[in-house]
Amino acid sequence: MRLKELRKARGLTQRELAAELHISRNTILRYEEGTREPSVTMLVRMAAYFHVSLEELLGEGLDWPR
Repeated sequence: MRLKELRKARGLTQRELAAELHISRNTILRYEEGTREPSVTMLVRMAAYFHVSLEELLGEGLDWPR
């Protein structure tokens, strides 16, 4: 997932992004580390916040069905 890259491109700290998404900073940290997976609802919220598609948020290397 490209969450950390998108967050940094906006100049946001983990704490600031967490406040925007109404979740804890630790949750953002775990998403970025890959130790916790966001729900589909949270993925949609993050994609909307960053104005990117789900595919862009999730990043390359995914083997999407064609």
